[in-house]
Amino acid sequence: MKKIAILGSTGSIGTQTLEIVRSNEDLQVVALAAGSNVELMEKQIREFSPSIAVMWSETACEELKIRVADTPVKVLSGMEGLLQIAVMEESDVLVTAIVGMIGIRPTIAAIENGKTIALANKETLVTAGHIIMPLAAEHHVDILPVDSEHSAIFQSMNGENKKRVSKILLTASGGPFRGKTKEQLNDMKVEDALKHPNWAMGRKITIDSSTMVNKGLEVIEAKWLFGAELSQIEVVVHPQSIIHSMVEYADGAVMAQLGTPDMKLPIAYALFYPDRRPMDGKRVNFFDLKQLTFEKPDLETFQGLKLAFDAANRGGSMPTVYNAANEKAVSLFLDRKIGFMQIPELIAASMEQHKPIENPKVEEILQAEAETYEFIKQVVN
Repeated sequence: MKKIAILGSTGSIGTQTLEIVRSNEDLQVVALAAGSNVELMEKQIREFSPSIAVMWSETACEELKIRVADTPVKVLSGMEGLLQIAVMEESDVLVTAIVGMIGIRPTIAAIENGKTIALANKETLVTAGHIIMPLAAEHHVDILPVDSEHSAIFQSMNGENKKRVSKILLTASGGPFRGKTKEQLNDMKVEDALKHPNWAMGRKITIDSSTMVNKGLEVIEAKWLFGAELSQIEVVVHPQSIIHSMVEYADGAVMAQLGTPDMKLPIAYALFYPDRRPMDGKRVNFFDLKQLTFEKPDLETFQGLKLAFDAANRGGSMPTVYNAANEKAVSLFLDRKIGFMQIPELIAASMEQHKPIENPKVEEILQAEAETYEFIKQVVN
């Protein structure tokens, strides 16, 4: 029996992880954590019977306690609750599907306690990769990527000599605005940006896909996950989203992982690694596909991707500012307080005013985040 704890259980990755649990009797959920969705968390508690449930919101925590008072579950709140889940003896795998830099401290605690990490929280490596990866190596902990692109790279490296990797080819769908000009993007509304052509994801990550910031975050994440130089990472726009990413080796061979756009595949691969389990769902039919196409990304129009390379090259705390500025800008866009093209503008302005800290500690990372939020608040007001 493999026992798992899920941070972000009510989100897209979390709910799909629980779908996999339903289909596999040798998986057991021992802990769940979410933000403020009390109604869905109550349903998950009653179905999966975790020993601990955490709500980030104190108000949501108090409401949940009342709702599940007839169950033995221990209900906690905030960072203290997340850290309790991270270190609980009963769990084998921590699925980090929570959004934001609040995932850093629980991930560190879980690694220090020898837990396998199924990583779906981009911010952890984007902002603290220099802390996380050496720590995982020190404690002999596996960090298994749940993101479809990084899972594809991970699978394409299985059994290969990683010293012979010459290039990582990170595929991107191009999002809902592929092929549009800057002028056209000025008029895009929230509803337009949320219409992803291939993937069903949460609101924040869908907006990130529309700006290609999501791909920028993945570039930085890939650098840390696979010990690659930025010069070895190339973004390839692949509108069909069938090839999830590729790895080119020194001899010119290219290994790729293909599949339908279904997040349950990389989630299941991380949960059962190194095994592969039978899974229901649509399979790739190459006769229906007819063709796979590839394009260079438009870095002038989608400056969010270009800024990611800039942030990664400057290093230190700059990727934290890139990430934090994007989080705040996306939130403002979803609240209809700024226009679509102001997202990359605010990221660029935040990076311009920041003085990078080399090898920042967790406290300095969180401070850089707070300062970036405050800067954007002042600029927008």
